[in-house]
Amino acid sequence: MWVNGLKWMFLIIGTMIGAGYASGRELWEFFGAESGLAIILFTILFTVCCGVIMSISRTYQSKHYMPVLHVLMGKRLSKLYDVMIILYLFSTTVIMLAGGGATLEVLHLPYWLGIVIIGGLVVFLFVWDTKGMTAVNAFIIPILIVFLVGILLAFQSLKGFPIRFPFAEQHNWPAALTFTALNILPLIAVLAAIGDEIKHKGEMWIASVGSGLILGGISFLYNESLLQVAGDIMLYEIPLFAILKHYPYYMMLVMSALLWLAIYTTATAGIFGLIARTREWLKGPAWMVALFFIATMTPLTTFGFSTLISVLYPLYGVLNLYVFAAILLYPILYHRSF
Repeated sequence: MWVNGLKWMFLIIGTMIGAGYASGRELWEFFGAESGLAIILFTILFTVCCGVIMSISRTYQSKHYMPVLHVLMGKRLSKLYDVMIILYLFSTTVIMLAGGGATLEVLHLPYWLGIVIIGGLVVFLFVWDTKGMTAVNAFIIPILIVFLVGILLAFQSLKGFPIRFPFAEQHNWPAALTFTALNILPLIAVLAAIGDEIKHKGEMWIASVGSGLILGGISFLYNESLLQVAGDIMLYEIPLFAILKHYPYYMMLVMSALLWLAIYTTATAGIFGLIARTREWLKGPAWMVALFFIATMTPLTTFGFSTLISVLYPLYGVLNLYVFAAILLYPILYHRSF
């Protein structure tokens, strides 16, 4: 139970911590000043959403997200959200590929070469299908968390831990709703694809509570650190580099590598969701379907990393509010617990 619970926990975190999150760009778009309460609310809401989605997936032994959407939205609306999820997974994986190209530019590699490298490795991973993806997440994500938290704690120590939480100045709490909603669709896509592999309720508790607490803690620490370098963020495509400028150059190289790996895990999650949904239409081995999607996505990466995030992420956050509300209401309306 514990092994599988941790495996699903790292799958959830790997889906979340991608180009937008690990770079700091996504957090900066939604949070910023007066957001401590918003991040606490996000932690609670995210935990509940993961638990509900996993509970429905386990009950219906789902292999892709349509059974989960049917339960939450009804058959008519689920068709609309089916299209939305496909578009979401497609466009956010484009963002991951663009992020992979932008990250490798710090090594003076051409943007296009970075995209080719990350795309090729995503395709290669799907030679082993689902097992390859979960194994990579279980290996990469703990390393990424340790390094990221270490960097942020060291930065706060350098600044004298100037973290404050004035309750009278928490006006940005609605950001918790849109930020959680933004991440709902990939969670449904990925967690619904493993419904027939969840054996015990304990796995769901470990995965949902563990991922919520870890992501909430990192988000709070990361956001507070970004506030300390707010004046420099506009100068960087990737806000994390505004923090790393206070460190030796080799630390920027190390974190660039880990950031790239985070982007990689989220790109694989996006492709995994697309493969799971389209198995009925696109026949052939998983790696060949992945190659088809990567080849289709690559031309769209020319729009640039930060432009894609600043336009698409807030838009999806608003559009996802309905399915987000449906997930929160599910245990109340159907008197279910997870």
